[in-house]
Amino acid sequence: MIRVRKEAIQKEKIEPYFEKWDCLSKEIHAAHDERNGKKAKALMEQGIALFEELMVKTADTEEKELMVNEKYEGMPLNGMDRLLFIKARPGQYACFVQLDELFKEAKKQFARLRVQK
Repeated sequence: MIRVRKEAIQKEKIEPYFEKWDCLSKEIHAAHDERNGKKAKALMEQGIALFEELMVKTADTEEKELMVNEKYEGMPLNGMDRLLFIKARPGQYACFVQLDELFKEAKKQFARLRVQK
């Protein structure tokens, strides 16, 4: 398992990721409401990249990209499987909902890890 770095999960360091996701998720939701699948897919790909960057930046590793065969301490339950599902179908509304849940669960996971470490 790839552990998180204590200094990397401090609230002021990770909060910008969640703020960016909040803005992006509103745009994605609006794109789905407009039935604009192309726009939703492009925005979702940005959201996926943001989530992967969050996992990599908080991990205690030298790797610059998310390794799908590894377990990350900051990753929510079944997070990698869920992320792979999302990446396979980024234009679907169900995948948007899943990515939103991953961000929410990751935020809780990091808060729990801050208290423990």
